[in-house]
Amino acid sequence: MAANKDDNNKNNNLKLNLERVEKIEHDAIESYPYLASDEKGSTLKNAQNLDEIDGIEPLTLNNAINQDYNNTTNVCVTKNVSIHNNYTNDNAKNSRVSDHELPTEEVKPWVHFVAGGVGGMVGAIATCPFDVVKTRLQSDVFQTQYKSKIADSRNILLHFKETLGIISSLYRMEGFRSLFKGLGPNLVGVIPARSINFFTYGTTKELYSKTFNNNQEAPWVHLMAAATAGWATSTATNPIWLIKTRLQLDKSSVNGIRKYKSSWDCLTSVIRQEGVLGLYKGLSASYLGSIEGILQWILYEQLKMVIKQRSNKTEAEKSNWDKAKEWGARSGGAGCAKFVASIITYPHEVVRTRLRQAPTENGTLKYTGLIQTFRVIIKEEGLASMYSGLTPHLLRTVPNSIIMFGTWELMIKLLSS
Repeated sequence: MAANKDDNNKNNNLKLNLERVEKIEHDAIESYPYLASDEKGSTLKNAQNLDEIDGIEPLTLNNAINQDYNNTTNVCVTKNVSIHNNYTNDNAKNSRVSDHELPTEEVKPWVHFVAGGVGGMVGAIATCPFDVVKTRLQSDVFQTQYKSKIADSRNILLHFKETLGIISSLYRMEGFRSLFKGLGPNLVGVIPARSINFFTYGTTKELYSKTFNNNQEAPWVHLMAAATAGWATSTATNPIWLIKTRLQLDKSSVNGIRKYKSSWDCLTSVIRQEGVLGLYKGLSASYLGSIEGILQWILYEQLKMVIKQRSNKTEAEKSNWDKAKEWGARSGGAGCAKFVASIITYPHEVVRTRLRQAPTENGTLKYTGLIQTFRVIIKEEGLASMYSGLTPHLLRTVPNSIIMFGTWELMIKLLSS
């Protein structure tokens, strides 16, 4: 009886051991593909913890698996690597399509401030002669002198020819320095104006997107940031632009004496004769003119998005030539945005110039407000006069924007690196 009992116990233990071995083998076969997959793939299924199996060392089992299923390992690893690569490539393609939905790389505010000032300075120096011609054509002081026989012509080439003719006439009659008249106060205005504009736009765009749009950019975010930047810039720099306008319209009398000797003389004369508020004449037109800056920023951002979407390479894959081409395309996009915005909003430029010019009629100011100035100009000179000086304005602002935004981007990359 005792012998039979021992035999039964041995048989039962052997059966249990065989069942345990079969269970281990079954679990090992099922779990191994997941153990052989990459890091991300291993999270797809929770394999059974082998430590929970009594009497089996995990290291021993792993060694057995490596020997018994070596071929299976190679197949699984190859398959998972292939799937992982396809997944990565698909994500890269999708990221290029939806980059505009992701947070943009943050740039320090002081970088925007410095880069904007440098860009504005370079653009202003390069296009100053066109600014002088534009200001004179907008003014009624020089209207008789520059009265054109082709003023009503729709031939753009004739307008370009006339503009270049006026520049040539300025050079012959008043000298080379006359082409850069008002450049001093212009630079004094441009550098802080562009610094403030780019600084305010970059800072408020980041603030609005983080606060109101889950750190995502959107056209309405660009709209609000551009409006804030335009109003801040106009308020801060209006006195400088008023002085620049007065100097550019100051022509010599018969005996060669000018009204203003310098920028400082112009500033003190305005404060003395018109008060501090006299420095803010034309501010209402400047606020209206901020619409131009708003349109330009919105169009520029949309063109940047289109250029980015058209690229079929990641930043790491782009060569220096690819990056240079995209930089040129973005700079050209800034010029196109300025061209469209200027055409739409140009009449405010004429009104602003007249308000800053402050001409008198019978001892009283001829232009007293924004709406009144619009009415007087259209009544006396016709609707076409609201576009006086448009050609030199475009010849100045379009290349100015290309130079300014291109320089701004270069300075950002330089200062950020």
